[in-house]
Parts: sequence; structure tokens; C-alpha cells
Amino acid sequence: MLFADAAVRLAGMAGVAFGWSPDAFWAATPAELGALVRALAGDEGPVADAGDLARLMEAFPDG
Repeated sequence: MLFADAAVRLAGMAGVAFGWSPDAFWAATPAELGALVRALAGDEGPVADAGDLARLMEAFPDG
């Protein structure tokens, strides 16, 4: 799955689950979205860190 496809899917899910508009989704940080998802799921799994974000930014540059 392409990053853009996954992002669109997540934006839609955030709208349904949290009432977020697309603007709210794109303004949110990964930590904010993750916190809400974990709160709903009761999951206390690993959280993305700065290294994960750097790898994603390198793999998916949007410059």
C-alpha cells in the first residue's frame, strides 16, 4: 500500500472514530493520533520515536 493511500484511509478513520475533519487530521501529530488509537484499543504497544519518523521522512520525501 502506498503512503498516500494509507494516509487517506487513516484520515477517513479518524473522521469516523474521532469526528476529525481532514484539516484536523493533517494538523495532528503522529503522537496525538496514536494516543487516541491506543486509548480506544487499550493497546500499550510501542510508540514511534524520532528515529522512526526520520526513516519515514527519508523514505517518503514530499519536498
